[in-house]
Amino acid sequence: MTDPLAWLTDLEGVRSAYAGTRDGIDVMLRDRGLRRTSPELTAESLLRGAHASAVLEGSSSSLEEVRAGETDEIAADAVRLSTSMLGLAPLLKTAPLQAIARLHTVVASSALSADELGRPRDAASADRLRGVAELLLSDTDAPALLVAAIAHADVATAAPFASHNGIVARALERLVLVSRGVDAKSLVVPEAGHLAQRAAYESNLRAYSDGGPRGVHAWALYGAEAFSAGAEASPLRG
Repeated sequence: MTDPLAWLTDLEGVRSAYAGTRDGIDVMLRDRGLRRTSPELTAESLLRGAHASAVLEGSSSSLEEVRAGETDEIAADAVRLSTSMLGLAPLLKTAPLQAIARLHTVVASSALSADELGRPRDAASADRLRGVAELLLSDTDAPALLVAAIAHADVATAAPFASHNGIVARALERLVLVSRGVDAKSLVVPEAGHLAQRAAYESNLRAYSDGGPRGVHAWALYGAEAFSAGAEASPLRG
């Protein structure tokens, strides 16, 4: 079977960028995490990620408000998803379409009717989701971080659901890192990395959505930087 990301991995700067980012994440988790990792640190990482993802989706709630449970609806939805999403990591390995549908069902449960939850808007959206599932089930040799970045961009730009597409896309990205062993305890905060570079995040998603190789390449290079920023936002950093 042809590796769906071989062409991208071989483009200039991609493999080296992701190798450097992965090394940085591994060093952080090994040197600062293993001896003092706790469920509380994972919960804090998820909370920070929920807040950042909600802001990118249009929330005006501050991190302090999220921490206090005094949020707007978007942030409340993101927090609700953050409390259950890690349980989907095993399902993502075997049935990614079901896992993605479940992400949407949880996050949108307060906003949509039951028949819209977890269901793509149309046939084209369903096709895009099948493409994401095929990528996640493939035997690609691409770095797991790159797989996560591409899955994120595919869902974010396809906007396959009736609402909350960005939050689902960013949750999927984090979940890929967990399921592929990059960050098994989910201590990196990729959502915060995207928020810290919001202008670049949004412009590179637009370039990706155009569908050309140049835009995909630009997104891939951006993704390596965003993951590094997400590592800096980890509660392991203080």
